[in-house]
Amino acid sequence: MTREIKVGKVKVGNKNPLVLIAGPCVIESEAFTMSMAKKLKSVTEAAGIPFIFKSSYDKANRLSGDSFRGPGIKKGLEILAKVKSKMGLPILSDVHNLGEIDLAKKVLDIIQIPAFLCRQTDLVIAAAKTGKAVNIKKGQFLAPWDIQPIIKKAESAGNKSIILTERGYSFGYNNLVTDFRSIGIMREFGYPVIYDATHSIQLPGGKGGCSGGQREFVAGLSRAAVAFGCDGLFLEVHSDPDSAPCDGPNMIDLKILESLLRQIKRIEGVL
Repeated sequence: MTREIKVGKVKVGNKNPLVLIAGPCVIESEAFTMSMAKKLKSVTEAAGIPFIFKSSYDKANRLSGDSFRGPGIKKGLEILAKVKSKMGLPILSDVHNLGEIDLAKKVLDIIQIPAFLCRQTDLVIAAAKTGKAVNIKKGQFLAPWDIQPIIKKAESAGNKSIILTERGYSFGYNNLVTDFRSIGIMREFGYPVIYDATHSIQLPGGKGGCSGGQREFVAGLSRAAVAFGCDGLFLEVHSDPDSAPCDGPNMIDLKILESLLRQIKRIEGVL
């Protein structure tokens, strides 16, 4: 059994219903973000799945310097604050350096530590010191047991509102693979574990200056993760992923989300 983490009205872990963290990879505009949040809220409410909205104000860890990064922290947080107030949704976004945390904590309900930065001690501790829930994405270069000392960093700041996210493991060049044992191993550390299905099928750097992806495998991996016993799913979702400026190949189309959520609810119901 894992610790229960409360994020607004949403409860994660400790045998609570499966949670969905979802949204477009990056904030493209205020209108698009609000539209996606509204549609995702409608779909998750119909499916009876607690929902946390996710989108990034800055994609600071792209391979190419020409990659689309988003509106930046000030404008991005303004947009996320509107999603929070108008839609009544908890908000998750990622921070990349210590200078972002004081601004981010005023809006975010969950501060996410990106996978590439999960070993950055000062960043993890500073995020934990805010008292907000912290989602630590396990780096694709780490074994599942390597997450335990990172948990201890966050706990050293007096924060036990910790969520862990599995997002695949590096498997040769430009490829990732999921070892579902990781979910069970990390849950033994006492905190809820989310499965990031859309980044687990990413092909890092697979298109030269940017990443590719195999979104056709997202649904199957999501079903498997729920059957294995994850506490929630992380899905990047877009209304037109093929035209998305960032991570399009590994985002799923909004049109398939409803049927996927029905499937995972049925799996959850027999566990």
